[in-house]
Amino acid sequence: MFARGVVVALYQPQWGQVRNMATLKDITRRLKSIKNIQKITKSMKMVSAAKYARAERELKPARVYGTGALALYEKAEIKAPEDKKKHLLIGVSSDRGLCGAIHTSIAKTLKNEITNLSNAGKEVMVVGVGDKIRGLLQRTHGNYLLLTFKEVGRRPPSFGDASVIASELLNSGYEFDEGSVIYNRFRSVISYKTDEKPIFSLETVAGSESLSIYDDIDADVLRNYQEFTLANILYYSLKESTTSEQSARMTAMDNASKNASEMIDKLTLTFNRTRQAVITKELIEIISGAAALD
Repeated sequence: MFARGVVVALYQPQWGQVRNMATLKDITRRLKSIKNIQKITKSMKMVSAAKYARAERELKPARVYGTGALALYEKAEIKAPEDKKKHLLIGVSSDRGLCGAIHTSIAKTLKNEITNLSNAGKEVMVVGVGDKIRGLLQRTHGNYLLLTFKEVGRRPPSFGDASVIASELLNSGYEFDEGSVIYNRFRSVISYKTDEKPIFSLETVAGSESLSIYDDIDADVLRNYQEFTLANILYYSLKESTTSEQSARMTAMDNASKNASEMIDKLTLTFNRTRQAVITKELIEIISGAAALD
């Protein structure tokens, strides 16, 4: 009986030591994982900062396209008649994530607009620019999707990209009366606002009463101008959204890096305390064993 009791006394510290060593190994593995993630987030922040600087430089001249394209609508006070029912919504986003609420804010605005317009008795269709919008709307509002465009946001947007989107929309066969382009308007490095710009069909513009102030507007000229205006508004929206996305991604990666630093500090403190407890326990066992032998 005495011998069996001695065996138990000798093996109890070893089980405790194994358990503590496993805990230290888990903490070490987690620390290594978080440090690797922090390296990735810091690298993504640097890349986003470089892309943001370029996008901000290109945004200033692109804003001229947006304000100039809407000048005719504002001066001629073009509005769709109340009896027109077909409304088109264009949501401008991208294919890439890790940028905060950039995509969800567009999707939320689109869903609210769809609900309000549908309750008003209008036919609504949605064009999604960017795969993220399609993913956010597919499950709940998939029946409203008319067209979706991928490969957006991987490279800086150009006027050619906006022209392709405008051409596909005009050739889709859907004849809308009026619509809105919903995008994220860049305000500062840490701020953006979900905004929208109006668009109108050729028939709506040609039938406007205030258009008579412009003399000798040929039908072909008006059609070409309308197509060019649509491409301009899309190009302006793509530039605004890209700049907002890069600034939001830079901010998100900076916050992620800071959170990783806090987790590393806490885990390092836990690791040191656990290791000190293991060392203290081993010293107590050694001293107790030496005292028992004496």
